[in-house]
Amino acid sequence: MVGEEMSLRKRLSKSSDDPEEKEDQGNPAKQAHQFPPLGRVDIKELIAKKKQLTAEAEELKPYFMKEVGTHFDDFVTNLIEKSVSLDSGGCALTSFSVLGGVNNHRAKDLRAPPEHGKIFVIRRSLLDELFEVDHIRTIYHMFIALLILFILSTLVVDYIDEGRLVLEFNLIYYAFGQLPVVICTWCAMFLSTLSVPYFLFQHWARGYSKSSHPVIHSFFHGLLLMVFQIGILGCGPTYAVLAYTLPPASRCIVIFEQIRMIMKVHSFVRENVPRVLTSAKEKSRTVPVPTVNQYLYFLFAPTLIYRDNYPRTPTVRWGYVAMQFAQVFGCLFYMYYVFERLCAPLFRNIKQEPFSARVLVLCVFNSILPGVLGLLLTFFAFLHCWLNAFAEMLRFGDRMFYKDWWNSTSYSNYYRTWNVVVHDWLYYYAYKDFLWFFTKRFKSAAMLAVFAVSAVVHEYALAVCLSFFYPVLFVLFMFFGMAFNFIVNDSRKRPIWNVMMWTSLFAGQGVLLCFYSQEWYARQHCPLKNPTFLDYIRPRSWTCRYVF
Repeated sequence: MVGEEMSLRKRLSKSSDDPEEKEDQGNPAKQAHQFPPLGRVDIKELIAKKKQLTAEAEELKPYFMKEVGTHFDDFVTNLIEKSVSLDSGGCALTSFSVLGGVNNHRAKDLRAPPEHGKIFVIRRSLLDELFEVDHIRTIYHMFIALLILFILSTLVVDYIDEGRLVLEFNLIYYAFGQLPVVICTWCAMFLSTLSVPYFLFQHWARGYSKSSHPVIHSFFHGLLLMVFQIGILGCGPTYAVLAYTLPPASRCIVIFEQIRMIMKVHSFVRENVPRVLTSAKEKSRTVPVPTVNQYLYFLFAPTLIYRDNYPRTPTVRWGYVAMQFAQVFGCLFYMYYVFERLCAPLFRNIKQEPFSARVLVLCVFNSILPGVLGLLLTFFAFLHCWLNAFAEMLRFGDRMFYKDWWNSTSYSNYYRTWNVVVHDWLYYYAYKDFLWFFTKRFKSAAMLAVFAVSAVVHEYALAVCLSFFYPVLFVLFMFFGMAFNFIVNDSRKRPIWNVMMWTSLFAGQGVLLCFYSQEWYARQHCPLKNPTFLDYIRPRSWTCRYVF
């Protein structure tokens, strides 16, 4: 690197140190010979000079870009190291130490206040910054062009087959059916989440220091909260989904909101209980109970980590909000055309033949393209557009909902950067609390526990939304994903590992879409009259033979 830098400096200073040029400057005869008289321009000489300067610029460009990239990398690395040192210091306080060291309490007695955990700062989403670069925005335009081609393809095929333009969206109408039931279920979930946990926490906090039996007092309120989390918020929405036989997309809305509210309630209690315990030990007269407005803001804020206050932007850009929601609906129709043109013909044309390796391999490879498009559209629609729209409406300043996961050279980095919102919750409340409970030991066991929790929740959501249990995602996530997390770790930095990561990600999306779609169509066309519980967990696609 030093040699390249010296070479770059020599090239830049060549013009000023060239002795022939100095000699020419001192020789008026040569200058008169080189420059034509006024009014006359030597075109060939100008073209030759332009070619020479262009060649020198192209030769210097890679050295310049490498120099700029090196300084930028150093700057970003130092910034990340400072941020991590602050964050890790806060985490250490939160998980393993006691504030002030009063009476030499053990590390398990108290946790630090929430401001020593995740640090929120005002920052834009990464894609908002990248879209200001014309080269990156062109990729966005390419996806829009592909959507236009999907629409034209559908219209042309429908016109050829039907003799008219068929502007119907039966798949969307079916997937989002029974919306009144969804809205009523969501309102019941939200009102119960807003009132019950807050009331229980407020009653516990204000009576903790006054109670003669604080342990029994805490156990009673904790038991009530657990009953609410599992019995009401956990089972209630699931029962509504199954009882009303909601279609898949409507089920997704209810189940995802159910999981989000459970995680929000846990964060609210987890972050505020240590503050009440600290106040009681210090015998403070004021009890640190958040206001209803703070809790209400947190329920809508695009984060799963509770704070009393977040960094806020000064104004709301309503044009930006409208653009984000428009892009969400655009991605919805994009997904419709992907399923209509790529998925439905693939699975409808499966012939009546035994379940074999050939059928499976062809299905997986044909499912890779729609699977990857679905992955990218889901990321862009939810993690970028949807969360940024709510962040803008609430003037929520910290927009780092994801990082540059597409540059990952390891699965461990991919898991950390794909969904920062969920990763933060798992890191602070699953991984760090597991280490806190076991006094900073068993890090591998803590990581395994996080993988298990994440895999179980993902499989639960898929099982309820699709109305059958087919643990393909659980196997991929729990076994292959965890193995790749340890094998392809952060020490892999070469570009080939990014290629390997993308290759495995593409293959995984193909496997998921193939297996779940085959099972879905098998259960639609091979229904059972009196299904038992085993019929819901036994794969139907392995034995079903259907003809379209």
